[in-house]
Amino acid sequence: MAGNSKEQQLSLQVYNSLQSLGCPLVDGLSLREADSIQELLCSPSLHRTDILKWIYVSICPSLLEKFSAIKTSQIEELVKELTRFGHEMMLCKANDQDLIKGIAPPLRQLVFLEQLLMIVQADSSISPGQNSSSGDESVKNEDLLGLLMSQDQSSDLDLVLNPTCNPWSAQIREHLIRTQSAPNKMNGNHSKPSDCINRTDSEHSRLGSHGEEDLTEAMALLQSTQSTLEKLQKECEFLQTHPSGSAAALSPCALKVAISDMSQFMTAFSHIYNTDFKSYCQKVPPALSASTNVFQSVHQLLHTCNMELAALTQLSEASLSLTQTVRELQTDTRYWSRGEKHTLPNQLEELKNKYVAFLSLHQS
Repeated sequence: MAGNSKEQQLSLQVYNSLQSLGCPLVDGLSLREADSIQELLCSPSLHRTDILKWIYVSICPSLLEKFSAIKTSQIEELVKELTRFGHEMMLCKANDQDLIKGIAPPLRQLVFLEQLLMIVQADSSISPGQNSSSGDESVKNEDLLGLLMSQDQSSDLDLVLNPTCNPWSAQIREHLIRTQSAPNKMNGNHSKPSDCINRTDSEHSRLGSHGEEDLTEAMALLQSTQSTLEKLQKECEFLQTHPSGSAAALSPCALKVAISDMSQFMTAFSHIYNTDFKSYCQKVPPALSASTNVFQSVHQLLHTCNMELAALTQLSEASLSLTQTVRELQTDTRYWSRGEKHTLPNQLEELKNKYVAFLSLHQS
């Protein structure tokens, strides 16, 4: 019975992927319920740890020897090693041991397992082609080795050990013609054997005359490339090796995962662009209005008006403060030299009367 939740559906996909890849740890398990499969893949158990170890070894076979050296009782050491490798592949954090132990949320565990199985499937799809090509190359190498080690080629072997830049013998030329004409026939290129021989001879003469110049240019190019790589290594922090001596975080598996993620992101962005954004991006931009100067003048006038209003507000506040000060001077009582209490108007009136009396006294 198929599960309805996302976790159950994903657990069925992971379980089917393990069976299709031939995982021996799921062979013979008659699990059909999604709940049982989810419990197997997302609950802490020794069987789940063995499945995870099998996936890791399928990705990197060199881990088999390291896992074999870890004893069964050293569970924490095994968890640390599995976490470290998962971090190198950029699939989990460096201290994300709950994900390896099976304590993390089920959805996160299933996504992690699915990403690992995608890498295993990618490696299994590439390996058959590599094996076939390597087998063809080994057959060609064996044929060439048998031809060179024959008694008829003893003189040619002496020339190889003691080279004097003599041209190839007729038998070697015939072998070169056959090897060069075979791919040319596959590509529809029908060149003559004499042309191949002439090209080979002219190439040898050109290399002999310009060998020193080519070597100097190659050395200069190599030095410039090396200096450029050193500069790039200083700029890229992820290429720096760790001082602790641990393995670098950048590994072929990590690069493979990063390229796969980038491809998925690019595909998703292309779909969203073609369905949602493309119609908006192809619209003609709006034309700017010719009345921009009018809006700028209005903005400047409004700014000036705001400044004048602020000045008037400050003037009004200053006037109120001055009026309050004058009122206090007129009403507050003051004590003078005789100890009498007077206000400012009364004192002014008293001084006026004294001045009038003084004037009248002098006139008389």
